[in-house]
Amino acid sequence: MTQPFPLIEISGTPLARGQQYGEQAKERIHTSVAIYGDQLNQLGISHDERNALTESFSRIISHFDAAYLDEMQGIAQGAGVSLESVIMINARTEVIAQARRLKQCDSVHDDNIKDGCSGAVILPERSASGKLIHSQNWDWRAECAESSVVVKIHRTDGPDILTFVEAGGLARSGLNSAGIAITANYLRCERDYTQRGVPLSLIRRKALEQQHMALAMRVVATTPKSCSNNMILSTKEGFAIDFECAPDEAFTLYPQEDLLVHANHWESQAARCKVREEGVEASPDSLYRSWRVRKLLSEHANPGVEEMKRAFFDDFGAPYSVCRPPRPGFSSDLSATVAMIVMTPADGVMEVLPLPAINKDFTTYTLNGV
Repeated sequence: MTQPFPLIEISGTPLARGQQYGEQAKERIHTSVAIYGDQLNQLGISHDERNALTESFSRIISHFDAAYLDEMQGIAQGAGVSLESVIMINARTEVIAQARRLKQCDSVHDDNIKDGCSGAVILPERSASGKLIHSQNWDWRAECAESSVVVKIHRTDGPDILTFVEAGGLARSGLNSAGIAITANYLRCERDYTQRGVPLSLIRRKALEQQHMALAMRVVATTPKSCSNNMILSTKEGFAIDFECAPDEAFTLYPQEDLLVHANHWESQAARCKVREEGVEASPDSLYRSWRVRKLLSEHANPGVEEMKRAFFDDFGAPYSVCRPPRPGFSSDLSATVAMIVMTPADGVMEVLPLPAINKDFTTYTLNGV
């Protein structure tokens, strides 16, 4: 039976928060380290090469927010792993790409496992409850169902945060006590890895630290990135926006008929005129996954949480579907929808379901502890 993701609750200084995190999630952090450490081993990356890669991102992280390195140091101390390993978890997309470039692989992109994801928002005007609903299916390595956690961060210098993340990471999908939520989906274009930028996970964390939606949007839109990524931001006040981010530029999409849906291909007209679509080769099913979610939600005059869940359970085109069963990727590794996340930011509520293709038992996590 698939177990619920553990809740890790932390507070205090960045270092103290990290130590609490590392102690509570020790076993899962070691699993995260092993997953990406094994990937670097398969590429033939030496210990010195690994340290050089993580050190280059350590400098970028320190410049972006030195407190993040303090928190990572605390995680390393609490879990009994190296700081370099925690940096690797937080910059795993960027580190693996640079490792592949170092070893002169055919592509910096790893197509063995499909980092897919489908995201959607129902605005309050359309929602059955009158509250904004923000959801995502996270498609990645099936084994990450055993290496992910939900972290509740009590902060004294900004809103509290509730985030679903790979153990050892600072953020992935989540919401904060100001009613701001974020999810992210894979994108690819020809500009990827032509510059060094802030790791994507830390951009999401920084967005969740904001008290105001405008400031969260600035973080997502203007922070330099190493690679493309799609990020959906929403606020309980009744607004959502999609940022299709190239490393050095962001393009926006707005809700249509009070629904916002995105998968893994560029959709904005401006983006399609300026960047070359390179993600469809790796995730061709993206072309109908976003269409399916929108279609299923649009069948209801006022869809609610249950309708959102049903849309994300969709198995059209299985196994290349919105909800992916565990299956081999283009290598022997298993790819799957690792988690379904359904958030109601106004209530500070996040429902999370591990491996939804084979499991139907959601766990509810809340910011207020109720």
